[in-house]
Amino acid sequence: MILIVSSPDDEHATAVLRRLDALGHESRLLDLSAFPTDLTVSMRYESTDGADALRSAIGDQPLAQVDAVWWRRPQPFELSPDLEDGVDRSFAYTECQSAMDGLWRTLDALWVNHPTRDEEAAHKPHQLRVAQQVGFEIPATQITNDPARARAFVNEHGPEETVYKAFSATEAAWRETRVFHEHETDLLDAVRHAPVIFQEYVPADVDLRITVMGEHVFPAAVHSRETSYEVDYRMTIDSARVEAVDLPEPVLDRIRTYVDRLGLVYGAIDMRRTPDGRYVFLEINPSGQWLFIEERTDQPMTETFARLLAQDDRQTDRQTRATPGSAEGTDGTSLCSGPAASAAEEVEPAGDTD
Repeated sequence: MILIVSSPDDEHATAVLRRLDALGHESRLLDLSAFPTDLTVSMRYESTDGADALRSAIGDQPLAQVDAVWWRRPQPFELSPDLEDGVDRSFAYTECQSAMDGLWRTLDALWVNHPTRDEEAAHKPHQLRVAQQVGFEIPATQITNDPARARAFVNEHGPEETVYKAFSATEAAWRETRVFHEHETDLLDAVRHAPVIFQEYVPADVDLRITVMGEHVFPAAVHSRETSYEVDYRMTIDSARVEAVDLPEPVLDRIRTYVDRLGLVYGAIDMRRTPDGRYVFLEINPSGQWLFIEERTDQPMTETFARLLAQDDRQTDRQTRATPGSAEGTDGTSLCSGPAASAAEEVEPAGDTD
């Protein structure tokens, strides 16, 4: 059985659920926002060293039946409104987090990716350091909340030859990579409020989106120079020309080494091929999107990913499963809050390209 930790409106989870169903594999969507109000967790330990020393379950799902987990985009827990005191809510959330963190570490399954590795790999300073260690070229980078250091870096590379970006982005606070302009110099004092990532601008022949799924690597070129905003292809991806490309073997070898060093099974890497043929590493997203690439290149990414998750699945008996394509258990009890079953009914075009 395959568990996908995400939300009912995640189109990537939806696509994979549908493909797993078509391949004859049982899969379920787990929406952690249902915990602890509408979803229970249990772990029972026995005084034995045998196979039944630990019996754990999420909702109605015994975790011993889980062969693979896709740690896609876990949602924050939603506490009961009955907890009104801030201290009580903070304590309850921390307890929920501790229980879940411990639970994941007891699970003997294929992880894509393991939460610990996923979290580590999401940190951009760590990404860049490992990229250096495996031999990738990276942009000159200054990460700081010191206005003087930020100003010195901009002066060194030039206002129009420097870009800056945030560590993370949410739907409520999304920030693209931007060119630093000379008229923004007075704003550098604001970095004292929070660190900012400054990098030298790397000119592009093409942007490269390289999606790694286990042993499979799907490189694609985004012709960002043909668009109105070449600095960050995500801003004009709807109009950008995208095509599947081949990478030199040394670059492919370095990509595989890099993903292995991070302990990841899946990752979406952004690089740039410069006009003089250099390959410059920018970042990796351990839970990045691929549908927007698959739709434009016809690379079999969803199929490949579904088969990756299903490689160790021991339960393929369709007679014991719920309605095909649904995220419900055999007794009709959903692991998710909200319309989990309908999440597998329709795949929408990708909108988020992180």
